[in-house]
Amino acid sequence: MSAPSPSAGVTHKSPASTLGVVDIEFADAPDRHRYELRSPDELIGIVAYHLDGDVITLVHTEVGSAHSGHGYAAVLAGGALDDARSRGLRVVPTCPYVASYIEKHPEYADLVATEGP
Repeated sequence: MSAPSPSAGVTHKSPASTLGVVDIEFADAPDRHRYELRSPDELIGIVAYHLDGDVITLVHTEVGSAHSGHGYAAVLAGGALDDARSRGLRVVPTCPYVASYIEKHPEYADLVATEGP
């Protein structure tokens, strides 16, 4: 049985700066093994992952320095976890940011893959 299909792009609004609200798009880029957060004209950040069957390992979150401090890492982490839930995936949060995000948002704790039978 194959893994569930990747998610389609979802547009969110998020504070970008003191200038107001900017349209951003969160989308899976499976050919690059990452989720991407984009504004109309640039890549804001990524969550890199490894997908193995029904387990997704979230390995690294990165936001460009020009966008640091605006909450985009949280948008990326939450988006990746929401996508994992919608696809029925279990999550291995090896990325320290994602692991911390799950600790602060216990509604995602049930997604974490546990070892053993």
